[in-house]
Amino acid sequence: MSKEADNKKNQSPQGGKPGAQGGKQGAGRTGQQGNKKPAPRKHESVGDEAEVPAGPKVPPRMRVMYDEKVRPAFAEQFGEKNRLAQPKLEKIVLNVNMGRHLEGTKIPPNVRTTVLDTLNKVTGQRPVIVKAKKSVSNFKLREGFESSAMVTIRRERMWHFLDRLINLATPRIKDFRGLNEKAFDAGGSYSMGLTEQGVFPEINMAEATFTHGMNINMVFSNSDPARSRFVLEQMGMPFRKPDQK
Repeated sequence: MSKEADNKKNQSPQGGKPGAQGGKQGAGRTGQQGNKKPAPRKHESVGDEAEVPAGPKVPPRMRVMYDEKVRPAFAEQFGEKNRLAQPKLEKIVLNVNMGRHLEGTKIPPNVRTTVLDTLNKVTGQRPVIVKAKKSVSNFKLREGFESSAMVTIRRERMWHFLDRLINLATPRIKDFRGLNEKAFDAGGSYSMGLTEQGVFPEINMAEATFTHGMNINMVFSNSDPARSRFVLEQMGMPFRKPDQK
């Protein structure tokens, strides 16, 4: 009887073997840890998504056109062979006004989301919100209110955007008869406007809650209106012809 009593004491209350609960808990812990995949090492590849494409990086074709065709043509036309003294496209700035959609002190969420998504898809870069620097009573705008969204693109993104703007966006403008050839400032920078964001193929108008335009400013250095116009014409910018006025 003493041996049977000792065996009953050693058994767990649920009738299992001693240490069974501890074994289950340990198994659960190891199972949870087992679900987590270890981080890959630096020399290991994560998968097909992380594979880097082979071969050299292809430069934007607009930049190649500017270096190989536009620069020699500009040197022949204006007699300026020094590459440092020739016009250079520094940046492109996109701006969308949202102040007219103000409701009290804030912009509606659908307007804000649509504008930011449009600029993000078109440029591949996150835009910033611009706040009013001073109050304007006629526009019901006060200092500190969100008034617009803008994004500044440079280098390769700038050339890719210019390529899509010239070859894809402008031909899709309704009743398009050419861009204004006089919209240059004294420094040679060119400004243009679009009435709807649907001219870019990246934008799906079925998902947009409203239609909005944008202002596009191309900033040049070492330039003037005549030089900037020549450079843009050589790259295919569709300016309005004299007989189309």
